[in-house]
Amino acid sequence: MRAAGRDVLSLSAGEPDFDTPEHVCAAAVQAMESGDTRYTAADGTPALKQAICNKFERDNGLGFEPGQISVGAGAKQVLYNVCAAVLNPGDEAIVLAPYWVSYPDIVKLCDGEPVVVSAGLEAGYKVTPEQIEEAITERTRLIFFNTPNNPTGVSYTRAELEALGQVLAAHEQVLAVSDDIYEHIYWGDEPWLTPAQVWTGMQDRIVTINGVSKAFAMTGWRIGYAAAHVHLVNAMRKLCSQSTSNPCSISQAAAAAALEGDQSILVTMRDAFRERYEYMYEAVNTLPGMRCAPAQGAFYVFADAREAIRAKGLENDTQMAELILSEAEVALVPGAAFGAEGHLRFSFACGMDDLKEAISRIGGLLA
Repeated sequence: MRAAGRDVLSLSAGEPDFDTPEHVCAAAVQAMESGDTRYTAADGTPALKQAICNKFERDNGLGFEPGQISVGAGAKQVLYNVCAAVLNPGDEAIVLAPYWVSYPDIVKLCDGEPVVVSAGLEAGYKVTPEQIEEAITERTRLIFFNTPNNPTGVSYTRAELEALGQVLAAHEQVLAVSDDIYEHIYWGDEPWLTPAQVWTGMQDRIVTINGVSKAFAMTGWRIGYAAAHVHLVNAMRKLCSQSTSNPCSISQAAAAAALEGDQSILVTMRDAFRERYEYMYEAVNTLPGMRCAPAQGAFYVFADAREAIRAKGLENDTQMAELILSEAEVALVPGAAFGAEGHLRFSFACGMDDLKEAISRIGGLLA
């Protein structure tokens, strides 16, 4: 549509609109100029692994050794490696909906069976311990957590994590996979916590996954990482060595600089995204037929659009997204992609002027 000259506003992208910090780019240039362009260890350089350990100690109070760290070409590859290392045909993995689109498909690619546990708007998009207990079977091997969540922006509190942890503690065959990629884009009332900080008796059964894509505006650099039990990390390293080999050596040098250098961009981006969220939360809730729950992080507003869909005589959220794209020239993502039919995801990872114009266009269409 843009190629045809139409002025499409995209509220669909899941990446910050900030530039990668200058000192990070400078580290990449230095790596190239110093000849840091050869193979590295399959799952990360010693320098980057140490920087990741330092990050966990500094930000989360968690102690890891470099042998417990696995680096991949983005958090997505690391998530895939976890599933490929753990799942056998017929094993089950619990996926909490609304979920990031790749979780169930990664499970399927690894011959596992995703078991979706859903929570709607009325529940604040948070599942209960009772739902988790009911979903666990003798075949359950994994459960995914993502907080702050994509697509809802919702984050679990310490008390909520403690309650969920009590359930998981009784099922020793279940590995908890925590996707913390939005850790630093958080503005909740209480301090943000990763499950490994709360489930202290389950350390050997927790995989903590993070990366530099969202926090440091480095989506294209493709560096993610995991901290886990050394046996799982060894298995993931074997997978890396027979699939991608190492992540890009230059990107690894840049990621180490991001984790070890000036952290002020984390505050700058968080404050900008919070300002945009406060506008979008109020604005989307005033759109005819749309409602959304409060969020505590990430850069999304997730709207229950079922009333608007009915009012337009449409069948589902995909048709609504297509209507908004074709008539209002605003791109959104249908909720069905996240396991939540009847919803739409609004990304506010773009400038405030574009956000206001997009809301104006959608409001005119729905009115």
